[in-house]
Amino acid sequence: MDMQQIGQFLPMLLIIVVFYFFMIRPQMKKAKDHKKFVEELKKGDKVITTSGIHGKIVDLNETTFLIEVESGTKIRFEKSSVSLESSKALSQSAAK
Repeated sequence: MDMQQIGQFLPMLLIIVVFYFFMIRPQMKKAKDHKKFVEELKKGDKVITTSGIHGKIVDLNETTFLIEVESGTKIRFEKSSVSLESSKALSQSAAK
């Protein structure tokens, strides 16, 4: 390979590296953080689902949890439906 051929591939390589660091890597970190958050959920935690439902966890299973919403109604959700950002914001505002 001579310098001209390397020069032709360099912009494509740069695009791939930039794409990895600005798109793929942050998304992988976000998914890892969400998985860790879901694994640490316990009874009594207040959460917000991705559909915007607020509630308190009353029961946990392997893949689902049961939350109690206003007036004692209980709803079962998949663990993946918990909103990491909203639930963390809720717990931080409650701590203040």
